[in-house]
Amino acid sequence: MEALAEAAGIPVRTVRFYRERKLIPPPRREGRIAWYNEAHLARLHTIAALLERGHTLGGIAELIGAWENGRTLDGVAELLGLEGALISPWSEETPVRLTPEALADYFGEDVTPENLTTALDIGYIAVDGENVVHTSRRLLDASAALVREGVPLAAVLETGRAVRIQVDALADLFTVLIRKHVVDAATVDHLPPGEVTRLAEALERLHPLAKNVVDAELSLAMDRRVRTELESWLQDHAAPGAAPGPNPPEGPSEDPAEDPATPAP
Repeated sequence: MEALAEAAGIPVRTVRFYRERKLIPPPRREGRIAWYNEAHLARLHTIAALLERGHTLGGIAELIGAWENGRTLDGVAELLGLEGALISPWSEETPVRLTPEALADYFGEDVTPENLTTALDIGYIAVDGENVVHTSRRLLDASAALVREGVPLAAVLETGRAVRIQVDALADLFTVLIRKHVVDAATVDHLPPGEVTRLAEALERLHPLAKNVVDAELSLAMDRRVRTELESWLQDHAAPGAAPGPNPPEGPSEDPAEDPATPAP
């Protein structure tokens, strides 16, 4: 309980009060130890948000009771536990604020009005006063590394636009998969008490699984394509008249059985 209170930024007595009022579900117990998890923390954040919107504790208790008794209310699923799982980011990207000078340090003369317009259109950057904010430290570093290797920034951005289209399609595939086999299978309209927590935890576990599948498939695809491109490049740049492999030695065979000039034993 102390760890939960610290994570939520509220006193322990407040958590205990919410627990007594049944505003948060009971913890999982192992002997004398009570374990709270991310679902409890999400519930505390939800309660705090509802209080800020002017709801009373009594009204919040009624919402929770209505949900746990199986009655459906518009938006209650998002308010009471699923909100954290549904809106918690799948990405771990860190935005980067850049001055015009810092942007030039990354990309030099490639910082042109045309490239800035493309980056804004893709959503890589946003303008904040005289500065820009790049949406992702990893994308920024990767783009700068490609430019240092000699790839024009315009080509990097156009490839990024194409990648965005492909990954949006991948996201659609996983969204349909999760919706069909996890969310819809849970019969959200009539979840029994405790099922909200189970569903929220299941959604959290799916975050790294989808990333792992995409990472593995992309790595395997790059292996296949790079191998094909390398073989093609080697064939195109082979010396004229060069044989694909070493020529067999000329002259009599070293095997007496195959050399007609050598009498058989």
